[in-house]
Amino acid sequence: MTTRVLVLTASILAENGQSKGLAEHFIARAASRDGVEVTHRDLVAEELPHLGLAELGSWQVAAEERSDEQRALAARSDVLLAELRGHDVVVLGVPMYNLGIPSQLKAWFDRVMRAGETFRYTENGPQGLVEGKRAVILAARGGQYAGTEKDTQTPHLKLMLGMMGITEVDTVFAEGLNMGESHREAALKEARQAIDGLVERL
Repeated sequence: MTTRVLVLTASILAENGQSKGLAEHFIARAASRDGVEVTHRDLVAEELPHLGLAELGSWQVAAEERSDEQRALAARSDVLLAELRGHDVVVLGVPMYNLGIPSQLKAWFDRVMRAGETFRYTENGPQGLVEGKRAVILAARGGQYAGTEKDTQTPHLKLMLGMMGITEVDTVFAEGLNMGESHREAALKEARQAIDGLVERL
């Protein structure tokens, strides 16, 4: 049985990004395992525009009734939805920018969190429609924020994933990366070891 892993990166620092480095470590380890297939989508290299009204409106029109413009706009989301559904594990390489997630990653969530597609509204509140998937958050930060009120990323990401039905989420933190070379190397080493353990569970 093949396990399909979708890795999303969103670092604006390209190859110098620590979160991307962690994601690449995950990819290398996962790709070396039998029965594991990895897809990598770089949300900076393939940047999505901010979600606008015209694109949002295209989702509300039946596929056979869409104009050419609406079909092109809806395709952005439809492609990402198909990709999400086609994988078993979603790995998010997440840098921290101004205490939040990168806007490029938010643009991805804006297109996969669609009512009627990945969740639905019920009389008891939203219900996730994406079942049987797991997620891994690889969080790289210059300071130390995990477990404090300044860590807005982790609860935000878990809420968005959970709303779609992805509730099994592992988090790997590499923190204090701007707090001295020895601290950085120790944090990255610990994060890579944690990633190795997660890959063994794929």
